[in-house]
Amino acid sequence: MAEAADFQGTRPSPARRWLRRTASAVLGAPLLAGLLAVPAAGAAPAAEPAKAPTGSRTVDVSLNTLSPSVPTEDDTLTVSGTLTNKGKETISSAEVDLRVGPRLSGRGEVDDAAKRSTYVPGADPVTVGDKYTLKFPKLAKGIAQDFTLTVPVDKLGLDDPGVYQLGVSVSGRTTTTPYEQVLGIERSFLPWQPEASDSRTKLTFLWPLIASPHVTAETRSDEQQTPVFTNDDLAEELAPGGRLEQLVSLGSRLPVTWVVDPDLLASVAAMAGKYEVESGDTTVPGKNQAVARQWLSALEKVVEDGKVIALPFADPDLASIAHRGKNVSGTLSHLQNASAVAATTVETILHVKPSTDFAWPVNGAVDSSIVDVATSAGAHNVIARSDSFRETSELPYTPTAARPIGGGTTAIVADARLSTLFDGDMSRAGSATRAVQKFLAQTLALTEQAPDNERSIVVAPPRMPTAAQAQTMARALEGLAGNRWTQPSDLTAAAEAKPDPRATTKVPRASAYPKKLRAQELPTQAFQDIRTTQGSLDSFETILTQPERVVTPFGNAVNRSMSTSWRGRSLEAQQYRDAVRDYLQSLTSEVQLIEKSDVTLSGRSATIPVTVQNKLVQGVDRLVLQLTSDNIRLKFNDDGSMAELPVSIAGGHSQSVKFDTATSANGRAQVTARLYTEDGTQYGEEMTFTVKVSEVTPTVLLVIAGGLLLLVLAGIRMYSHRKRAVASDTADGNGDGPEQPSDPTPDTGPESGAPSGTGEKVDR
Repeated sequence: MAEAADFQGTRPSPARRWLRRTASAVLGAPLLAGLLAVPAAGAAPAAEPAKAPTGSRTVDVSLNTLSPSVPTEDDTLTVSGTLTNKGKETISSAEVDLRVGPRLSGRGEVDDAAKRSTYVPGADPVTVGDKYTLKFPKLAKGIAQDFTLTVPVDKLGLDDPGVYQLGVSVSGRTTTTPYEQVLGIERSFLPWQPEASDSRTKLTFLWPLIASPHVTAETRSDEQQTPVFTNDDLAEELAPGGRLEQLVSLGSRLPVTWVVDPDLLASVAAMAGKYEVESGDTTVPGKNQAVARQWLSALEKVVEDGKVIALPFADPDLASIAHRGKNVSGTLSHLQNASAVAATTVETILHVKPSTDFAWPVNGAVDSSIVDVATSAGAHNVIARSDSFRETSELPYTPTAARPIGGGTTAIVADARLSTLFDGDMSRAGSATRAVQKFLAQTLALTEQAPDNERSIVVAPPRMPTAAQAQTMARALEGLAGNRWTQPSDLTAAAEAKPDPRATTKVPRASAYPKKLRAQELPTQAFQDIRTTQGSLDSFETILTQPERVVTPFGNAVNRSMSTSWRGRSLEAQQYRDAVRDYLQSLTSEVQLIEKSDVTLSGRSATIPVTVQNKLVQGVDRLVLQLTSDNIRLKFNDDGSMAELPVSIAGGHSQSVKFDTATSANGRAQVTARLYTEDGTQYGEEMTFTVKVSEVTPTVLLVIAGGLLLLVLAGIRMYSHRKRAVASDTADGNGDGPEQPSDPTPDTGPESGAPSGTGEKVDR
């Protein structure tokens, strides 16, 4: 009773209080149930109102901070949080108690304790003592009240090392239940390992730097090929406080393995220079170069001595490729290309040599087809997860992560319990604290499973953690800083660890792949779209004098079209693929045939020009222009009704390609012009025009010649007549010459100023 004197009034001992509460609950429950079961006489049935929380769910208890997370004997434990009365009545005489114990045995008991949401007499530990109880005269309904409990660790009754259950409960009375009862409780865990253990678990924590695609296939025509971004959202993630900035800042002081998407590095490097951002139907200059440079500089310093794992470029969705894309021609070659450029990209930007020997399917869910796809791209280590790669033997402990699965391939089976702890919304302090304490508890319980069997464990957290998730992950790892029961390791070492001979090495069947994940995969149509785009790119590339200016940005865009980040965003994924295809079509259409009007040939042979235009900034060559005629009497280059000539045009120019033609008859011919690449693939749209032939026949020539002969004879006759007349006049002695007639009236009309007929006339 001495401790009770520290507070106003006194109260019974904990044991008596527990007996009194239990008896009250047992005796009062049937009576209360009977009263609730009998409706008022004559009352009409009504819709059942929403029930307010009752019993130990009446008050929501949130544990926002627990410090230190891993205490020692000389520490003082501080627990703070918030109480919220969710019931319909005000709670009076509220008391907040800290409850510690009992020691939990094994990971299963930790899970069971975490699942309980209500107060369970006997299962929940007793209070630490009245001296450390916090009192509130009342808790009004709907009102949140902060609390802080402070207890010296040596007063917690902790004995042997292990995981202890920790709880904060709220007791009180209401008008309906005037006796004291537990109205709310929240549980957590207290890892107790005052001294470093002789046997410690090697723990590898993956730290992912992955983002969704932000760069389009479009580049400007300047020498630097200024890139175009879909938006400027990446800058928000890189800025102070942003998701990616937090990952680098927090990871810089943690023993983690960096898992990097090279596309993210390439995108930030592009942003560090001149770039543009789509804005409606136009683009605007990007303005976040400083943010990008600062982030890259910070990351480069962080990873210079660390382990870096480079995923294939743009983090392609291995499961989607395995289940829906591998049978579409070209898909696997894209994956291999994405793997090939990964190391070069990371080395160029971060100046470190990464490991490219790891594949990371979504959520670590694998089957044999996913493993086959991963290894086809050059990976010899596949990061799986224990909820996919389930144990088939009844092992009493968690085995080492590395598992040989045949063919020189190792499955790195990350622990599902630890890896999924940070999946939820960590922006709420209570959720974050609960995740941190459970992570620490699970790692300690894992080590205690087989203290003489040192194991290597891997944690694969969310692929693209939020800033709040990253902060929570960092807090969890900081709790292990003393290396009391774990020691840090990197992923390469984890892959090389000696496997447990009893652990399963059987790869799951395809039917075991989670339906929810399968529903989020890229459809087969996505890979067919990619194949179509790649085919157009291949044809376009062959005619360019500087193909690298097109192949590189479009190749990266094709890889981004297979990104894992498109899961759950099917519409956005389709829009991205369509944008890549449309832009490529706009470029290929810059090399085209110029429409030609009908042509008239006045003779048996002539030259027909056909113009090819190149609006690109670079030249094109290795193109072939083909003309074909539907009239066999119209021949090109003395080679029949079809002829071909090579085409080579400088950037921004046009070229007229001339074909010699010959005909043996009058009439019309339909001529079709087509462009082909050197391998015979048609390029662009064909163009058709009409050739009209109006040859002068021999009969007409004879008539014209006869007319000319008559004119000549008439002229000779007139000349002779005049000569005789002059001679006669001279003989008569008349010295005057004959009268000179005036010049004859012209027999041709004036030249017409009217326009010529339609069409194009080509003379010999």
